[in-house]
Amino acid sequence: MFYGTIVWDPWLIVAQIVCLQCLYYLSLGFFMSILVGTRVSRMSLIYFFDFSTLTASTVTGWCAIASFILSSLAGAVLLLYLIERAKKCLDFSATLYIIHLFICIVYGGWPSSITWWVVNVTGLALMSLLGEWLCIRRELQEIPMTRLRSNV
Repeated sequence: MFYGTIVWDPWLIVAQIVCLQCLYYLSLGFFMSILVGTRVSRMSLIYFFDFSTLTASTVTGWCAIASFILSSLAGAVLLLYLIERAKKCLDFSATLYIIHLFICIVYGGWPSSITWWVVNVTGLALMSLLGEWLCIRRELQEIPMTRLRSNV
C-alpha cells in the first residue's frame, strides 16, 4: 500500500493500540523483574500501577524508575515495527500513556507524586521522539531497485 493513499481503518488502529499497550507492559514487566524483582520478596502489580512506588528516596524506587524509562525506550522500537510512520508516533505514545494514567487512577487513585508525573512525561517524550527519529530514518532509506538486464 502506498503511503500517499489515506485509508482510515479503525480496526487496525485499535489493534495497533492494543498490541502496543500489551507489548509495553510486557517489556515493563521484563525490566521490572530484572531490576525490581531482585530487590523485593514478591512482585505485584503495585510496582506497575501505584504512584507511590516511583520514588527517588529508595534504591527500589530508582530501579522502578529505570524500568519505566527502559520500557519507554523499548516502546520506541515497538513504534518502529508496529506503527511505521513518524507522524503517528506522538499520537500512539500519548494514547499509551493516557491509558496507563487511567489504569493507575483505577488501581491506586490520582497520582499525587511529582516523581510519577516526571517519570511518565519523560517516558512519553523519549518514546515519541525516539520513535519518530527511528521511523524517519527508516522512511529516508533508499528503496532498493533491482534491474533486470539481459546479457547481450
